[in-house]
Order: sequence, then C-alpha cells, then structure tokens
Amino acid sequence: MIPLRRPRARLLPFGLGAGLFLWVVLYFSWPALDHPLRPPPFLGGSLPSHTSKKWGGRADAVRRAFRHAYAGYKEYAGDSDELLPLTDGQVDNFNGWGVTLVDGLDTMWIMGLRREFQQAMPVVANMTFALGKRSYAPFFETVIRYLGGLLSAYALSGEPILLARADDLGRLLLPALNTSSGLPMYAVNTVTGETREGWSLGTVLLAEALSCQLEYKYLAHLTGRREYFQRVDRIMDIMRDANVTEGKFPTRWSSGKAVPKNDQFSVGAFADSAHEYLLKQWLLTSKSETKAHDLYVRAATSIIENLLYITPNRQLLYVTDTTHGVPSHTFEHLSCFLPGLLALGAHTVDLTPRDAQVHRWAAQGLAYTCWMSYADHASGLGPDEMHMESIPKSVENPHGGLWVDHLERWEAAGREGNVPPGLREGPPRAKGERDYGARKSGYFLRPETVESFYLLWRTTGDEVWRERGWAVFQAIEREAKTESGYASLFSVEESPAPKKNEMPSFFMAETLKYLYLLFTDEELIPLDQWVFNTEAHPLPIFKWSDWEKELYKIQ
Repeated sequence: MIPLRRPRARLLPFGLGAGLFLWVVLYFSWPALDHPLRPPPFLGGSLPSHTSKKWGGRADAVRRAFRHAYAGYKEYAGDSDELLPLTDGQVDNFNGWGVTLVDGLDTMWIMGLRREFQQAMPVVANMTFALGKRSYAPFFETVIRYLGGLLSAYALSGEPILLARADDLGRLLLPALNTSSGLPMYAVNTVTGETREGWSLGTVLLAEALSCQLEYKYLAHLTGRREYFQRVDRIMDIMRDANVTEGKFPTRWSSGKAVPKNDQFSVGAFADSAHEYLLKQWLLTSKSETKAHDLYVRAATSIIENLLYITPNRQLLYVTDTTHGVPSHTFEHLSCFLPGLLALGAHTVDLTPRDAQVHRWAAQGLAYTCWMSYADHASGLGPDEMHMESIPKSVENPHGGLWVDHLERWEAAGREGNVPPGLREGPPRAKGERDYGARKSGYFLRPETVESFYLLWRTTGDEVWRERGWAVFQAIEREAKTESGYASLFSVEESPAPKKNEMPSFFMAETLKYLYLLFTDEELIPLDQWVFNTEAHPLPIFKWSDWEKELYKIQ
C-alpha cells in the first residue's frame, strides 16, 4: 500500500493557536485509505467572469440573497440545524449537526464566498456525528444533505478535512443497510449502530432505497472501501431482478423480503429521487454502469406512457401517480424535478430520434406547467400540491387525457399547428380558469421548478427559462424575505403572502444555487463533468479503474 500524504497545516487568520489546533484535528482525523488520494477536479478560486451585465447583476442578486440568509442563520441559529426566520430562533430537526451549514458549503464555494467557506472549516473539523441513545439519523435525508454536502464541498475545494468527515459519516450510517434484504432501514443511531423503522413498519420507500448510490459510489471511489460500493449496488441488483411490469417501480417495498408492497406508480414524494439516481449513477461513472442506464430508460419510458396527462381547456401537461392503473390527477411541486431529468436524459442517453424528441417535448411541456403554477398566483410562487382537471374518457378520448394518446393522434393528423398537445403557451389565468386547484397552497422555498429551468436552459439554450427563473427569484425576494433570512409561505394565493416560521436547509443548498447557476453566463458546473445529487450537490464524473472493477466486481 502506498502511504497517503498527510495534509499540510493551514493557519487560519484568527490566530496561530487556532491554526495549529485545526492542523492537529486534520492530521489525526484523516482516514486510513487503501490507496493514494485521487486529486479532485475542483474549481479554481476566482469568481465567475460574467459576460453579460444583465445576467451578471442577477447572479449577484442571488449571491446577496444567500449571504443574507446565511448571516441570519449564523447569528441566530449558530451551528443548529435551521433558522426560524420569523422569531430569529433555531431548531434542531436534522440530527443537530448543523445541516444548513453543511448543505450550503458547496454553494458558498460556487458563489465565491471563500471567507464564509473557510470560517466553516473548523466547525466541520470538530463534527463527530454523535447522537444520544434514543436519537436516530434518518438515512435518506442524512445521506443526501450531509454526506452529499461534504463530498461535493471536498470535490470543489480539495479541503481534506471534508473527505475525512465524509468517510466518518459514511461509515457511521452504514449499519442502516444491515438488513436481510439489503434495503435500508429508515434511521440509524450513529453511536450504537441500532436501527429503527419508519412510520410504515416493514416497508421502505422507493426514494429511500434508491437515493444513496451516488454518494456512496463516489465515496468508494475516493477511499477504496469496497463495502461502500457493494452495499448500495446490491439495491440496484434488487431493482434489476424485481418482478416489475414495464419499469413501473412501486413506491413501497418490503424491507425484509425486498418485494413490492403496493401498486402505486409515482414520481412524487415517495419515489422522486429514485428515478433521478438511475440516470445519474450512469452519468457519474462515465456511462459505464449499463444496469443503471437500462433501468432509467425503462422507468422514463413508463412514466411518459402512463403518468403524463393534459388538462381539458389549457392543455397543460402534468405528471400524476396511479394506483392499480387509476390516475389520481394530483400534481406535486416535488414532481417539477421531472422536466429537468427528462431534458438531461434526452441530452445524454442514446435514444432513437423520435424517443429523444418525445422526451424533450415532455420536458418542455411539464416545465411550462410548473411555471404557470407560479405565474397564475398573486404571490408569483407555486403551490405545493394541485389537483388537475381531467379529460373524461369517451369514444373520442378512450384514454381520457393520457398525453401519449393525444400525441399519437396529433402526429397521425399531420402535426396540426406544429405544436404538440401540452406545449401550447398562453397568459396566466385567474382562479377558476386555471384547469387546476391548489390542494396544498403553501410554498416551502422548494427548488424543483428552478432546477428544471436550469437544466432546460443548459440543454436547449432557450433564454426563456432564465427569464422565468428571474421572475421566480423576484417573487421570493418580495414575498419570502425576512430581516434574518427567508421564510416558507402558507398560501401562494395572497400577496403579501402569510409567512411560515421555517427556512429549510435546501433553500440555500438547492434553490439559490440553481438560480445562481441559471443566471451565470459561464457554465460553472459543466453537465458533462459534474452530476448533481438530489440535494443539488455536484459530484465530479469519474471512471472506474481496472482494479476497482475487479475489487467491486463491477459488470
């Protein structure tokens, strides 16, 4: 084994003693890796050179918003998990390890906030990820927020303590996978290794099972620890071998037997990131893991064929869920990640020309509906959940509003108007004229819509997505800003919108990051070099070496 070079001391500006202390922490906490560290393809330390005064100014506005939110968090929440932006308080709701800080590290680096980033390093250096005997870390949320945040910040900055802490955390969370099936338990105690089931005993959600592979596979690549790869890839084998019809992966699975527990097919809260990670595993490993590629193509095809519908009047394209094949016509804000995923897939997967076109149409139409759910409301922001009006089944429409049925008939009729069904655009509508009603009218600072705007902008070059993103940001500034940060909203139907006393960590990890990247002319995180995890933490694309393929038994 080639010995790993220890990190050099970095004396921080607040004193020699503090610098020496941090060096000692770095030295003795560094993991004993099985091979020399691979140098990360991290970004340089300079701020982006904006080529447009207009967009550069808008990116700077988002940067100021991040600094405002982070300053409030540091002043009033300290190193607690999240800020309470209406009462200038704090809450520990994600293990108490400072989730907002860790979630926001890579955003700081990308925005060029080097002082804030370096000031966070001693906090990270002293993290032990300890929990009380009766406390448990939710596996899914901890992986995507903490582990993903540490790994991304390391990949961007090259700071060795970040990899050390990521390795610690990856090891401490691994007992969640100590099940007979290999599917993860809901939560784990990082001290005792004891695990706990979620509220639905004996089951695991599809999103929980399939949203740890990016982080653990990249960590395996960095550390050479075989168990990191093998434990999460076993879940991929389960999905590949499952008796699932046409890529319709159910939302609930038996944690003991690794078989489906229901017949709900969805891209909403219980399943969203699972579909995302199928494509992104393949991309992250330089398109080498064909198992992930094939599962994504099957799932994406089935989503398009079974879950996409249009409304009767405005022909808004939306994605819903089905149970036993019956659609609910519920459209979640969380599902607004899907247009970005389909756009990325059409841009990277070797589909037939017609299939690629259909995926791009689906991405455009869905993203437009997500945008209209914002533009239609007084606040300029979109509700968390909507019920969409449906086209009843008839002789003329035997499948109701099923999009592929309308699309096929439009193509057979010679593509009348040259605009596919579900892609026609029009002005915002007043309540009662929208083809939908809000079931949950709150806006929780979620990122999914602007995430899709960013991916559509980068894959199509159409600046309309940037303009729509700017309108969203202006609405956030107008409706959600407080003296110490930004707040979720109880209802998007009003302006000024009534505020809720919470500022989720993903606001700085995802929403502001995607808006900043949307407004920078320079592609700071090239899509052919980086892959975003579901918490918007970019990880660098890498290739498995021959010895890794042999060690991990990669096929």
